[in-house]
Amino acid sequence: MNLILFGPPGVGKGTQAVILEKKYGLLRLSTGDILRAEAEEGTELGLEAKGYMDRGEFGPDELVFGIISKRLDRPDAEKGVIFDGFPRNLDQAMFLDALLAEKGMKIDKVIELAGSDETLLSRIVGRFSCKKCGTFYSHKHNDTKVEGICDVCGGKEFVKRADDYEATVRKRLEIYRSLTKPMVPFYKGKGVLVTVDGMGSVEETTTKIERFLSNEKLDYRAESL
Repeated sequence: MNLILFGPPGVGKGTQAVILEKKYGLLRLSTGDILRAEAEEGTELGLEAKGYMDRGEFGPDELVFGIISKRLDRPDAEKGVIFDGFPRNLDQAMFLDALLAEKGMKIDKVIELAGSDETLLSRIVGRFSCKKCGTFYSHKHNDTKVEGICDVCGGKEFVKRADDYEATVRKRLEIYRSLTKPMVPFYKGKGVLVTVDGMGSVEETTTKIERFLSNEKLDYRAESL
């Protein structure tokens, strides 16, 4: 099973991707995590990517296309992949379809998580993530159950991303609406898309996603923002 999980910044994509990864044994493929790892290592590619991320911008396609293709050829991708943060626009969506077809693969389900701008802004400005597993938390909306300990992996080191500040977040939301939202009719036309309200608790959102993956009809369809 190959999934795409997308939505505006702060809606909970990373958290849900980690949960689904563990539950279904899929490979979580986050281009953002890969590029941030490159940036921490100080590679030429990573330094270029860091400049875009610090400005709240998406890196150019050439930064991610080769990474995606090579990563899909590894054995741990055979059971299925969760694409977390890719594709980000229609061109990338069409590229991914073509790339998967070459490898005898296809996208089975696409999940759009939706939420209001002001709630998302509140979530992001106060959020941090586990350095070990990448799970996101928010001091206001989704703090760790035990202070200083990750709920998912037990890690005790947390980081705050450089692009999680108000001005940068507002710019990222604008970019999402102009570039990423147009993927909704593209995948809806293929009959593989569901839009899920991401403003509830983590558990509520997970339940809705799992119902969709089990082919149950969802009662809720979020309106386009």
